[in-house]
Amino acid sequence: MSRHSRLDAILELLSQRGKLDVEELVQALDVSAATVRRDLDRLADQQLLTRTHGGAVPTAASYDLPLRYKATRFADAKLRIAQTGAAMVRTGQVVGFNGGTTTTEVARALARRVELSGEGQSALTVVTNALNIATELAVRRHIKIVALGGVARPQSYELIGPLADASLGQINLDLVFLGVDAFDIEHGATAAHEGEASINRQLAARAGRVVVVADHSKFGKSAFARICDVAEIDALLTDAAPDAEMAAALAARDVEVVVAGQN
Repeated sequence: MSRHSRLDAILELLSQRGKLDVEELVQALDVSAATVRRDLDRLADQQLLTRTHGGAVPTAASYDLPLRYKATRFADAKLRIAQTGAAMVRTGQVVGFNGGTTTTEVARALARRVELSGEGQSALTVVTNALNIATELAVRRHIKIVALGGVARPQSYELIGPLADASLGQINLDLVFLGVDAFDIEHGATAAHEGEASINRQLAARAGRVVVVADHSKFGKSAFARICDVAEIDALLTDAAPDAEMAAALAARDVEVVVAGQN
């Protein structure tokens, strides 16, 4: 397991359990106690947790630890993806977003589009199950926000469950931006949590165009729960071109590959 993966796992466990000790992390991560202590010290230096004798406890802002940490990974790549994604949206469209650090950046870039900020009726409608995206865009008068119902997951701010299912059955989207935990040809777009995957799958099903937004670190991997197959995706928006084998497989399935920053 890489360092980034270990740090993500530690923050995820901390948000679930409220406190951790070194020995339980040794068992959970299958690494040495010295490695665990170094990882805890690193996270403490970033003020993402507080070290205790033999372990760690959350900081005051512990509710969003995994999302805060993930936002720092491949930050430049996510910003490039965001600018390219926002440029895909046309005035008057209904645009969907699931939760995640990359989709959050796309939503922020969309909100900054000057040509959409005029007075009058909403220039576009944003539908999302992500509380943080809905909150950030709610102050933009030119954007109509539709927040789906459901039960909130503190790890991602996403609303999931039957209430979200019911909301999605009443709407249609022109375009949806899907953030994923992993993406490969065999398994398609996948997520670590089955509840999130279920809502994300329905967002894709309600959209005329499905754009997966993923930096290159997600390629060639699969997560626990399927969102949608490659054949159900219209475009992959990323920061670096996939290898030749993946590119050929995507082309064979009519999936457009858009590399941010390239014309």
